[in-house]
Amino acid sequence: MPAAGSAPLNPSLSDLQSARVLVVGDAMLDRYWFGAVERISPEAPVPVAKISRMEERAGGAANVARNIASLGGQATLLSVAGQDEAADALTRLLEGDGVRVSLKRDAAISTTIKLRVVARQQQLIRLDFEDQPSHEVLVDKLDDYQRLVDAHDVRSEERRVGK
Repeated sequence: MPAAGSAPLNPSLSDLQSARVLVVGDAMLDRYWFGAVERISPEAPVPVAKISRMEERAGGAANVARNIASLGGQATLLSVAGQDEAADALTRLLEGDGVRVSLKRDAAISTTIKLRVVARQQQLIRLDFEDQPSHEVLVDKLDDYQRLVDAHDVRSEERRVGK
């Protein structure tokens, strides 16, 4: 693949399939709870959702890595997560989709989770669970970045602009 700043890119699918892409950024676990609303709560004027199905998906930079792998690219995700069940679920999802995962596990934080409650194809509420990693953990992750970047053809850096 041409270097950044050279002639316009017109990559073919075969170019992507041979590309080794390093994705760096905020990884999160998107959780969806699907159900039906048939009544309003007697405690407050809010809908009561009876949950019938739950899904988990890779979000943020993890979704970018998953998309690259789904197109045949060789994706590696470099991110920070908690030492928790959500990070285990995210790793399992990504590895199942063919993504190489390099998570720095930080017991001092929780893995970012975005929980959405959906009824009749409408999102009722989104609940965010997130912590910021410490400066020391990010510096440690920079060492991983420097070690991994030369083994990849392309890098994609995803940053949260707004939450």
